[in-house]
Amino acid sequence: MKALVTGVAGFIGSHLAEGLLKLGWGVKGIDSFTDYYSRKIKEDNLRNLKGDKGFSFQEGDLLELNLKKDLEEIDYLFHLAAQPGVRKSWGKNFEYYIRNNITVTQRLLEKAKGLPLKKVVLASSSSVYGESPLPMKEDNVLRPISPYGVTKLASEKLGYLYYRSYKAPVIILRYFTVYGSRQRPDMALHRFIKAILNNEEITIYGDGNQTRDFTYVSDTVEATIKAAQCEAGGEIINIGGGAQVTVNETLKILEEITKKKAKVRYIEKQKGDMLHTFADISKAKRLLDYQPKVKLREGLKKEVAWLATTKTQNST
Repeated sequence: MKALVTGVAGFIGSHLAEGLLKLGWGVKGIDSFTDYYSRKIKEDNLRNLKGDKGFSFQEGDLLELNLKKDLEEIDYLFHLAAQPGVRKSWGKNFEYYIRNNITVTQRLLEKAKGLPLKKVVLASSSSVYGESPLPMKEDNVLRPISPYGVTKLASEKLGYLYYRSYKAPVIILRYFTVYGSRQRPDMALHRFIKAILNNEEITIYGDGNQTRDFTYVSDTVEATIKAAQCEAGGEIINIGGGAQVTVNETLKILEEITKKKAKVRYIEKQKGDMLHTFADISKAKRLLDYQPKVKLREGLKKEVAWLATTKTQNST
């Protein structure tokens, strides 16, 4: 089997590529090294991959690369490349979200239509739900509350359009707060752990009673590979961790793991931040035989251990 992974130098993309290689797949990765965070971190993410003979890499912009030959040579397309970040998606930055989340997705789908691909897996986000009621089910009315969420919803709609109109074998996964080693430095758990380890102050937006459904990266990778291999097409599937926990409760667990007291400062909630997320994963269980394996405490121990030893701990 041969796969193309976009956004391969990112957090989830690099883990996914490693998971595919372990299964004996050939993997080509593409990444443009956008400046959302340090290029060095992304290059570190690729270090193990570049030592595998089954892996090839191309640096480039998905709107500028030819892609025709790349797509003709593969069986599976995993589209994980995106412009991340809820808080940065407001104002003048929105043009980057339109470009990297909507226009890029449309171009990939346009290039892929009519090719004998077995599956096109599109990565989406729990941010599309916004103020949707809990638990968040795939058929809920969607009310994204950030420009980022709006662009991810638009990319989902494009995926379904190409499935319906061109029979493209698209499946869409809504990831819920993925964490683990290599997590982006702007993400909450990375920031919390780094601050605790370095005896620095943690800034919490809101009162800390907001909740998240955290999903460990290995569970996310397993679900993503299963989605590529399943028979379903045109489906949207939640990929969550199976539990809802407050930010304050998460900090307590981190204090217990690190045996250090967190220095916390609470400030005003930010526009676009969702108050609660919690995935109904019954569809993932039914269609993918998905069952999250890594509990939050175990996953946090692994991320703490990684951040305690990696050189990226002090990178920005």
